[in-house]
Amino acid sequence: MSAVETPSNPIEDCLERIATIHGDPTDLVYKRLFSKHPEMRELFLLDRDNSVKGNMLAQVIECFLDFTGDKHYGISLIATEKINHDQIGVPPETFETFFITVVETFREILGEQWTERDERTWNNLITDLSKAVAQQ
Repeated sequence: MSAVETPSNPIEDCLERIATIHGDPTDLVYKRLFSKHPEMRELFLLDRDNSVKGNMLAQVIECFLDFTGDKHYGISLIATEKINHDQIGVPPETFETFFITVVETFREILGEQWTERDERTWNNLITDLSKAVAQQ
């Protein structure tokens, strides 16, 4: 490794591959979420332009990156959003459900390009992040 290279973050690497193959995964993430959890669709009835869905996924991805990096704000942001979502009747376990749905969608997008390293890295991230969020 040269002096200007930095060690790669497997989550970043995976996200870059997803962006290259598919672009914005928002539609696929929510299609999967609503297919598995149709009751969640009603939470987004007013999101006619999909901006809330897109913003929510972007924030989750930012939290994933922060949690696998410097850990400056990801946990606090999710803890705050748990409180905000509780006000509209969204139970805390929904966060882990969404995290898992995101990863399942990413796995589907990458198909045969999904590696054992991806599987291990994302499983560890979701497990560790869910534990950290539960402690908030």
